[in-house]
Amino acid sequence: MGRFVDHLTSLPAGWVYLTVGLIVFAEDALFVGFVLPGETAAILGGVTASTGHTNVVAMIAVVVIAAITGDSVGYEIGHRYGTRLLDVRPLAKRRERIDGARALLARRGGPAIFLGRFVAFFRATMPFLAGTARMHYRTFLLYNATGGLVWGVAVVLLGYFAGVSYQMVAKRFGEYAAISVAVIAIVAIIVVRIRRRRRGETQDGA
Repeated sequence: MGRFVDHLTSLPAGWVYLTVGLIVFAEDALFVGFVLPGETAAILGGVTASTGHTNVVAMIAVVVIAAITGDSVGYEIGHRYGTRLLDVRPLAKRRERIDGARALLARRGGPAIFLGRFVAFFRATMPFLAGTARMHYRTFLLYNATGGLVWGVAVVLLGYFAGVSYQMVAKRFGEYAAISVAVIAIVAIIVVRIRRRRRGETQDGA
C-alpha cells in the first residue's frame, strides 16, 4: 500500500484532482462504475490528501462537484434516450438488478436517488433510471445534490483518515504492521458493503 500511495503522489497534484474527478464523473454519466467504482477513486484521493500532496478541502470539492455533475448528465441521457439504452450489452446483462433499481425508484421516488448514491450499482444507474422515469429535474437535483455532498465528504475523509492512520502505524511500528492494519480496514469495509448489498436485495425482494 505504501509503495502504491507513493506512486500515486508522484503525479502532479493537478493530475490527481483531474483523474479522481473524471472517474467519479464518468461512473454516473457513462456507467464506468461497472468496471471502476468512483468510490475507490475518491478514497484514494483522500489518501493523497493525508500525505499533504493534495488539499483535503479541494479534493472534497472536486469529488462532490464531479458526483453531482455526473449524476445530472446520467439523468439527461436517460431523459433523452429513455429505455432504448437498456438494450446495450453492459446494461442488458444486468437487467434483473436494473429492474430492482427501477422498482426501488418507483416505491421511494426522490429518497431512492439519495440512498442509491451509497450503493455502487445504484450509483451508476439510478440517475439514468430517474431520467427515463421522467422524474422532475428539481426533485432529482435536490436529492442528487444532497447525496453527492454527504457521500463525497464521507468517502474522501475515509481515505484521508485511513491514510493518516497508516502513516502513524508505519512510522511507529513499521510498514508490515501498517499493511496489516490497512488489510483489516479494507476487509471490514468489504464486509459492511456486502451486508448492505444483501440487505438491499432482501428489501427489493420484499
